[in-house]
Amino acid sequence: MLSVYVPKGGSLHRIAVENGAAIPAGAVWFDLVAPTLEEDRLVEQALGITIPTPEEMQEIEVSSRLYVENGARYMTATLMCHSDSPAPKHTPVTFILSADKLVTVRYDEPRPFAMVSGKLARACPATITGELVLMDLLEAVIDRAADILERLSAEVDLVSRRVFEPAGRRAGDSQTYKSILRTIGRKGDLTSKVRESLVSIGRVLLFLANEADAMKWAKDSRLELKSMQRDVQSLSDHATYITNNITFLLDALVGVVGIEQNNIIKIFSVMAVALMPPTLVASVYGMNFRHMPELEWTYGYPLALLVMVLAAILPYMFFKWKRWL
Repeated sequence: MLSVYVPKGGSLHRIAVENGAAIPAGAVWFDLVAPTLEEDRLVEQALGITIPTPEEMQEIEVSSRLYVENGARYMTATLMCHSDSPAPKHTPVTFILSADKLVTVRYDEPRPFAMVSGKLARACPATITGELVLMDLLEAVIDRAADILERLSAEVDLVSRRVFEPAGRRAGDSQTYKSILRTIGRKGDLTSKVRESLVSIGRVLLFLANEADAMKWAKDSRLELKSMQRDVQSLSDHATYITNNITFLLDALVGVVGIEQNNIIKIFSVMAVALMPPTLVASVYGMNFRHMPELEWTYGYPLALLVMVLAAILPYMFFKWKRWL
């Protein structure tokens, strides 16, 4: 799908180009979403650029993601998608700056695009260009990453309270442990994806900062670039902190599970030791010998029971005195 955005009356008007229709004059933003070959060729002919293929967008080499070709700046970043769903993922998005036009190529729906599209549809500068649209998109991506990290930080705090809550409230509850473990895994996966996105955006910002002189950007735009670079760095540090916290919680959960398992094994061990003397007494009087004086006693049976009870209680009291229980 090809959408072009044309300034009109203080806002950016979106126009869908279908069935090979002509591109409206004055468009500053060309948004290609899962484009067909015909849509690729239409934009290429209009702007004199080459649209990268999905395979080229997946390349991980920096030289394949950030480069200049025929006067156009190509920048491919990895952005977050579906971060609010149970299966978040990231997707490559290519930004192409050609003169004062911006082309975006993507195969998914990162939320910052809808946010910027809605924002510019309400109001935009009269002299808006592709460079300004790109800056708005990058700022929206950074803001979105910050929102995700804020939510992650709060959710990790909740997980921390679940891990370290009093053991008596969930002792031996394997389903609770499994739930916490799954939650920790999901938060760790989402944090790593956000961190990867931030690293990618940081490279794009550095590339733009290095190309600012060649593109003759204004001082305000350069200052905004530096501000976004600082934001990305601080968010990357915060993502690292969350990752470390998640790793700590995972280790702590494994430790808590180990302690609870040890407590269970300790109970069985104490029971085995406590029941060993009564078993010995019962075994003695279960032997088939002809001459056993106790067998003739009137109170021999209750006395044997009393001895077995005392043999079970005394080891338990000894363990309590030693604070092994």
